[in-house]
Amino acid sequence: MRYDLDDLRLFTHVAAEGSITAGARVMHLSLPSASARVRALEAQAGVPLLIRERRGVRLTPAGATLARHAREVLAETTRLDSAVASYAVSRTAPIRLVAGGSAMHQLVPVALATFLREHPEYDVNVSERRTVRSVRLLAAGEADLGVILDDEPTSLRTEPLADDSLVVIGQAGGTLAGRTSIAYAEVAEHPLVGLDRKSPLTQWMDERLGPHAPAPRYRTVVPTLHTLITLATAGAGLAIVPRRAVDAIAALDICPLQDAWSTRAHLLCYAANAPQSAHLLAGHLHAAAGA
Repeated sequence: MRYDLDDLRLFTHVAAEGSITAGARVMHLSLPSASARVRALEAQAGVPLLIRERRGVRLTPAGATLARHAREVLAETTRLDSAVASYAVSRTAPIRLVAGGSAMHQLVPVALATFLREHPEYDVNVSERRTVRSVRLLAAGEADLGVILDDEPTSLRTEPLADDSLVVIGQAGGTLAGRTSIAYAEVAEHPLVGLDRKSPLTQWMDERLGPHAPAPRYRTVVPTLHTLITLATAGAGLAIVPRRAVDAIAALDICPLQDAWSTRAHLLCYAANAPQSAHLLAGHLHAAAGA
């Protein structure tokens, strides 16, 4: 038995609206045409599908079964069309996005999730880079869009994105309990957990602390912010992290740093020849930052 997809689509609308007239209106069909299609569907099924009443129609048990399966078939057809269409789309060069480790923790993944879902025609190549390197790549046209820190001079177009100030975190009820701020010199007196020496955040802090800063004792160093926050939450030691990375975590004490260098912000930075697709991605980064 073969079913016409338009007939199935019409029948699901009739079932949802409780009226052939309303179903015909949704499908942009005349009432006689829609009625003929429904009668043909009943003839093909060999059983009544609708109970016709003065104020509309009701589904028979067979009609309810057909409507349920028809919705599944139509949904699967939509998924099939989407899957095949993705191969027919004219492929463009991937958007080249560069960002530091802080932005890569939450901001970039959230933005990519919505962008890639809404724009199947575009791909994105993402690289983690320090701000100074990101700016060079953007200036050379080797990247299209960057999430950079606000302390690197550039003649490229930039726009504010999000606060990225650093804070000290520790296990709830521990060393930081009741504190409203703390200086790095005091933080360094406590056991710490930190990111490894190659991480952009560690290198950025080392440059601002200088050679005469107190030498901290790291109980361990780890490669990712996620692991670092997990250890600090468990009481392994204090940690210095971007405030945005821990905004949603309740089981932590969070204390602002008193040092001026800890206040910083993220900017969006555009290459001179950034494609329109990069501007679309920028919109999703702004939305992620706002969320």
